[in-house]
Amino acid sequence: MSSPIKSPEQIEKIRIAGQRTAEVLEMVAPKVVPGVTTGQINDWVHDYIVNTIGGAPSCLGYHGFPKSVCTSVNHQVCHGIPSDEKVLKDGDIVNIDVTVDVDGYHGDSSIMVALGEPSIQAKRLIRVTRECLLLGIATVKPGAYFGDIGEAIQNHAHQHRYSVVREYCGHGVGLKMHEDNIQVLHYGKAGTGLKMEPGMIFTIEPMINAGRRDIRLLSDNWTVVTKDRKLSAQWEHTILVTETGHEILTRRSNEDDLP
Repeated sequence: MSSPIKSPEQIEKIRIAGQRTAEVLEMVAPKVVPGVTTGQINDWVHDYIVNTIGGAPSCLGYHGFPKSVCTSVNHQVCHGIPSDEKVLKDGDIVNIDVTVDVDGYHGDSSIMVALGEPSIQAKRLIRVTRECLLLGIATVKPGAYFGDIGEAIQNHAHQHRYSVVREYCGHGVGLKMHEDNIQVLHYGKAGTGLKMEPGMIFTIEPMINAGRRDIRLLSDNWTVVTKDRKLSAQWEHTILVTETGHEILTRRSNEDDLP
């Protein structure tokens, strides 16, 4: 298992990859409107990463994943495969999960996009899920524990009568798309788990369900859905532990409320 501590040179390279990941999401979000397909989202993301950034989509071919972005719609929790047949409609919510490889270094982030006029429930779920992410990020500093992140997220979700998906978690990132040296649970108890140190880089990416936390894997062996078919939402950022706190490496230009 590799060290979870990145060198200053590695951090700078991962910072660049994170910035490029944010650019991709800023580019694609305004294009996601009723009538577009998730296949079109994939094409826009792939083209921008390859031809504008000069990078590579990290998830393309990862363990056989066939596309350059994950698009998870409504009750899909994560790892939705883009398709030219999947036409998005008014009221849909979609998670767009992008990982960008720039010169062998990776940034990873995802956003929720609501199309047209989503239900009050959908808008509330999206808002609370993002609040869960921000509360998790706010705990990150040297000497804190990864259990602090999980407790902050779990408490906020449960206060709003939502559930937290437990089968998928945040992870170390940077030198690979997924590094096994850090796992970031989105539930747990403060003061437990690995202690944070400067130079650690990882994702926080809570998946919050409107109903029960139970999930199932579809026959494509990628797409994960809620068993009760109720809505799910996810937001994700790549985070660096600094000497004094944290830095959000995938911060987008319109995010003025980040901790």
